[in-house]
Amino acid sequence: MKIYQATINDLDGISEIFNLYRVFYEQPSDLKAARAFITERLINRDSIIFTAVKEGRYAGFTQLYPSFSSVSMKRSLILNDLYVHENARKLGVGKQLLDAAKEYAIKSGAKGLSLQTANENTSAQSLYEKYGYQQETEFISYNLIVSNDQQS
Repeated sequence: MKIYQATINDLDGISEIFNLYRVFYEQPSDLKAARAFITERLINRDSIIFTAVKEGRYAGFTQLYPSFSSVSMKRSLILNDLYVHENARKLGVGKQLLDAAKEYAIKSGAKGLSLQTANENTSAQSLYEKYGYQQETEFISYNLIVSNDQQS
């Protein structure tokens, strides 16, 4: 298994697995839109994508978005996406992607990593907790939808 930071050369593979990720979260399959979204992220460098490739096949990815903490006056990272192809689950791919994200956070001087997952995604919750992520209990989160598109 090879884990590395994706580039525009990985566009097709990342787009396909990103589309599967969205389908997992009950969004309609739309490979063309997924490709456009990933293209924009890679070209604008406004996210960091790590991918897992095994025997030439994309097995998973994680996408980090930079943010900042005003209170600590430090950079932070939002681990917005983590997906492992169903054929590659239980092989340690998720752990390796979490390790790559953590290593990147350390090297970039980030305060930490934050993430969200669906309430019913208990397998992901178990993985995150196993690797030291702690459920937020200090703050309450709110969201304001400001577009007609109700997808998050």
